[in-house]
Amino acid sequence: MKKFLLIIFPAIGLLAASQAQAVCPVCAMGAIAGVGLCRWLGIDDLITGVWLGGLLFSSSLWFWYWLIKKKPAIKKTKIGLLITLVWYGVVIFPLYFAGIIGHPYNKIWGIDKLLFGIMAGTIVFALAVKFNNYLKKKNQGKVYFPYQKVAIPIGFLAIASVILYFLSKCK
Repeated sequence: MKKFLLIIFPAIGLLAASQAQAVCPVCAMGAIAGVGLCRWLGIDDLITGVWLGGLLFSSSLWFWYWLIKKKPAIKKTKIGLLITLVWYGVVIFPLYFAGIIGHPYNKIWGIDKLLFGIMAGTIVFALAVKFNNYLKKKNQGKVYFPYQKVAIPIGFLAIASVILYFLSKCK
């Protein structure tokens, strides 16, 4: 049954997709392939999840801001949360049905390593965005250095990856 679902959901998604979005069915399959590649390279699911969480959160923010530009009235609604939930669901459910999430021996502190990493990456990325906004506000709306908006989240995610790597080895 899992194999059938693993084949049918991506096939439906590929047939129903009209154009590429930030998280489309092809991108979800790309995330699965990325997790598979990371596993093949020996990268722990905890670290992979940190980067996947950052990617999902940034994609959902990007899409929400794009929607606000198109329809400013959307800003007053709670659609941002819905967009974020859909973004995460489009990636996490295929990972679950593929058997990548939910393995009983792939846990840290009782939580699946990939899910824990995704949660950590989401939180870290959100903190990085807040920190970047704080720095810009402190500097009269200007960045301190070129590509600050990119460098700060990447730096935060890299630091979180190192910390979680050592925490996972000390358990």
